[in-house]
Order: sequence, then C-alpha cells, then structure tokens
Amino acid sequence: MKIQQLLIAPLIALSVLSAQAADKLKIGVLPGVYADAIGAVVKEAKAQGIEVTVVEFTDWTTPNVAVDAGDLDINFFQHQPFLDNAIKKNGFKLASAGVSFLANVGLYSLKHKSLNDIPQGGKVGIANDPVNQGRGLLLLQKAGLIKLKPGVGFLGTLDDIVENPKKLSFVEVEGPQLVRITGDVDIAQGYPHFIVASKAFNPSSGLVYSGIEDARFAIQFVTKSERTKDPVIQKFIKVFQGSDAVKAAIHKAFANDNKLYTLTWLNVK
Repeated sequence: MKIQQLLIAPLIALSVLSAQAADKLKIGVLPGVYADAIGAVVKEAKAQGIEVTVVEFTDWTTPNVAVDAGDLDINFFQHQPFLDNAIKKNGFKLASAGVSFLANVGLYSLKHKSLNDIPQGGKVGIANDPVNQGRGLLLLQKAGLIKLKPGVGFLGTLDDIVENPKKLSFVEVEGPQLVRITGDVDIAQGYPHFIVASKAFNPSSGLVYSGIEDARFAIQFVTKSERTKDPVIQKFIKVFQGSDAVKAAIHKAFANDNKLYTLTWLNVK
C-alpha cells in the first residue's frame, strides 16, 4: 500500500506541474477585426495549452517597437509591405511567422454618390504611412482621379502624382483614423474593418475597391526574426487558422460581406 502511494504521489505532482506550465503568448493587436479574431481563439488556444494575453494598441508604430523590444511575442495588424518598410526605416529584427486574412481597401464618400461627383479642388483623406498611402494612391489611379509615375507601385507617395486633373488636395492621417475624417473630406481611403468597428457608415458603400486577390497585403503574424519557427507560435497559428470561431469573427468584422476580405490561408496558395 505504501509503495503504491509512493508511486502515485509523483505522478500527481507531475500532473499538477504540467497543468501549471502552460505556454504563454502576449499578442499585440489593433481594435476591430484584429482584436476580434485573436479574442475568438483565446479559449481554444488555452485548451491546447497556450495562454494568450491580448494587448490592444491604437497606432501602427508601437506594436512593432514592442515586439522588437521583447515586450510582445507577436503582433497582428500589418501586411508584408508595411512590415518591410518598418524594418527598412527602423532596423527592426522582425519577420512573419504566418499569414491571416486579406482585407480589401475602398474609396468612400459621405458627400457624393459617384466618382464623377467629386468636385474640382476636392479633399481626399489618405493614409500617411508610405505603403498604405501608396496603396490608396493606386486605388485613386484605378478610379481615374489621378495618375502616378510609371512603376512606383504601392511605394508611391503624393510626390509621385503626375496628373491631378481635379486639382485634389490631400489630408494625411494614420490609417485607423481615416474613418474619423471621411465626413470632412470629399472622398477617403477606407478600411472596411475599421468602418465596421466605428459604426460610422456602411462599409459596403465604397465607390471602388482594391482587388482582394492581392495576397501581398494579407495580415501577418509578426514576431522576432529568430522566433518564426517557434513551436508555440506555430501551434497557435495552426489553432487560429483551424478555428470556426475565428472565421465567424472575421466574417462579422467585415459586415458579413464576403467581397470585403479573403481567408488567405484557404484561398491563396
């Protein structure tokens, strides 16, 4: 009897220690679809032995600083071109550990019902960071409102506009804040998931949209360069991508409108 007790006691102790030794991840997000998607998988991750702490930010700079400094394990808010530019500008030792959804971008107006109604000298709200500004300018070019220098692509800036027949002026703000100024300008670059979160207007009311097949703008799970193959991070991403709750949260965050996003890991090879 005593021998059995001696054998069982260490097993019980080992079981308790295992339960207490869950892997932990601290993940930085922005409000809206990013926070909603990660929040949706917290319980499933915990069931798989990963305790997730979500830290919410309101800007596009601090989350990269925090991961680079080791204050976060992952951030979840940016696409690869944005990350590439941040690394080039700041020398971050960061890289993508995996891919998530692809968000569409639109041009929205609360004053005009068509692109033809945009007046001479009209005001345009556009993102102030290089990559997202370039993406917005490409959309304005697609809409026929401006023309850019050949070949600048998504790295174009306001200085690369070579034709502006309506003599449009530009108001530059951080991407998440564009929804706040849409009513103050004639047309604004907009992100449907931020519009949904703000409840300011209909995210499906864009006058024109970028192509959702453009996989280079899919949102990434970003970590330190040496941690991209970290088994805990990779396990979390696998749980995330396989979660029906995550898929439902993303769909809801995009106003239940399939044309506003793509689940990149399912649709883009």
